[in-house]
Amino acid sequence: MSTAMEFGAGVGSSNKCGVTLMNNQNGYVVAEVMGAKEGVSITEYPSMIRVDGHRVLTFDFDEITDALGADFALSDFEEIMSTHYGRMVHFDDRTMLFANPEDAAEYIDFDLKPV
Repeated sequence: MSTAMEFGAGVGSSNKCGVTLMNNQNGYVVAEVMGAKEGVSITEYPSMIRVDGHRVLTFDFDEITDALGADFALSDFEEIMSTHYGRMVHFDDRTMLFANPEDAAEYIDFDLKPV
């Protein structure tokens, strides 16, 4: 039987979170905005763009609106995003992803009390 370690998988948290965006006009601009942020890496493929971040990723819709030159809201983000990993929290003006649920606790009513 194979183990996770044989395939390079660790047993701890990677402290990473991210999304896969469509590689279209809006996806490209969103990736450009996010790539300018510290701790964010962008990987472009023919049909998709990976946006990966350390601990927390914040997609600020006002920043993206300014870069696009057109309104950008949650529905636009959902339209270009195909997958994500990490705990995702939506707000009216931004979407945040957290690598660890504990970091998102205040936003998602996550109970951190010891049992």
